[in-house]
Amino acid sequence: MRRPVPLIALLLLGAGPALAQDTLADGFAPVLRDLAGAAGGGELSGRLIQLIGLLTVLSIAPGLMIVMTCFTRFVIVLSMLRSAIGLNQSPPNLVITSLALFLTFFVMQPVFEASWNEGLSPLIAGSITEEQALPRIAEPFRRFMAANTREVDIALFQRFSDQTTAAPDAEDGQQVAWSVLVPAFMISELRRAFTIGFLIYLPFVAIDLIVASILMGAGMMMLSPVMISLPFKVIFFVLVDGWYMLAGSLIDSYRAF
Repeated sequence: MRRPVPLIALLLLGAGPALAQDTLADGFAPVLRDLAGAAGGGELSGRLIQLIGLLTVLSIAPGLMIVMTCFTRFVIVLSMLRSAIGLNQSPPNLVITSLALFLTFFVMQPVFEASWNEGLSPLIAGSITEEQALPRIAEPFRRFMAANTREVDIALFQRFSDQTTAAPDAEDGQQVAWSVLVPAFMISELRRAFTIGFLIYLPFVAIDLIVASILMGAGMMMLSPVMISLPFKVIFFVLVDGWYMLAGSLIDSYRAF
């Protein structure tokens, strides 16, 4: 007599997915009812839009840090310093980027604190809504950028924008749109960074010229002047305490908002 075990096993295997579907349906039924109720009230669409907005802000956060802080000026000046000395890989890119990042946090600390106290902290406490918190969070950055942007740069983008109001003073960023203030701040940062880089280049170029003149006068034209001038440029930068002077000058170059 055959045992009905195989038949019973087949029946159980066939009933397994159906039982699993029923269990999942029973478990997700309250969630689906809540979502349906939220969708009927319009809350679901609002939450989805907020989630998409949050993910978008997080994805562009590195770019926002570059265009709305002093990171651009710091990293360009440090890179030009390395090129002026003649060192290709020292300090490495990671060290330059990390130093520029921490200098940026040091300079931007009052801005971050004001943004936290005026917008983020009340939002977390629940005293204000997201719509009220967003302008408060961005306002310290607006004041910082407006205080460190040239009036001529603001007027340039103001002229090409669709705004009909006159270009305001750079001290007052209240009437300046973000589409005008951000690119104006960027080109102001680039201009100042290249100006500082030019001043950094001058003493090292002078050392190169002196070494090349000495080598040519001694008849050592086959000897590379770069090989001889490199240690002199390094020791010159160390003796004048270049890192101390450069970091202090970069920090002093920013105006408080």
